[in-house]
Amino acid sequence: MNLTEEIKKTIRDVPDFPKLGILFKDITPIFYNQQLCNAIVEESAKKLADLKVDAIVGVESRGFLFGLLLANKMNIPFVLVRKAGKLPYKTLSQEYSLEYGTSKIEMHVDSIKKGWNVVIHDDLLATGGTAEATAQLIHQFGASVSAFTFIVGLDFLNGADKLSKHSNNIQCLVHY
Repeated sequence: MNLTEEIKKTIRDVPDFPKLGILFKDITPIFYNQQLCNAIVEESAKKLADLKVDAIVGVESRGFLFGLLLANKMNIPFVLVRKAGKLPYKTLSQEYSLEYGTSKIEMHVDSIKKGWNVVIHDDLLATGGTAEATAQLIHQFGASVSAFTFIVGLDFLNGADKLSKHSNNIQCLVHY
């Protein structure tokens, strides 16, 4: 069985979560299989091997899980993107639109250096709103987005369309 098949076999479908009509792709069963986790990190690092990457930026909260492992594998810094008010030091922030209202994400002011090339990592690409807001935040630092990496891509929601203006390198290990 190849990696894509193994991931798809392991992901759990949860109907009507977080609301009626949504089929949630739950990645938590992946964490019960260390070999699969290692394979995901290895494959993600391999896909980034030809890029100059100065840091991995993980989006709260599931983006932290593989983002940190990937940064450690690549021997580069890992940077947290959190919801507003969750980071203890001075921050830069970026507001973005949700289906009903807005939200805001933040990063520490000293977390990204001007001119860096970063990879934004999250567990799942849906509409692309949070990943795009993260890219906009990266640009506030004077840095560039080299790539976006995700475990799962929900292609029917067209999230990659929002991200392509920041980088054409948008990687998902599995697609639905």
